[in-house]
Amino acid sequence: MTTAEHGRVTGTRDKAYNLVWYVEQCLANALRMETYIADAERDGDAEVADLFRRAQADSRKGAEMGKELLASRIATSAA
Repeated sequence: MTTAEHGRVTGTRDKAYNLVWYVEQCLANALRMETYIADAERDGDAEVADLFRRAQADSRKGAEMGKELLASRIATSAA
């Protein structure tokens, strides 16, 4: 998307929307990695399964960091 929205249409400023989007993508990626891990394990490829486990852990970490920041922003804006 090349056009800046700035919240005029959605009612949500870009930075808040981006933060929500980031958390959703991290969580979706963590779920996707579960399939990839199972595929690698089924094929007996522990090295690839390990890579996907690390990627899944990073996605979970990103989601948690994003959720914490989002929660603090929501708490601040509600106050």
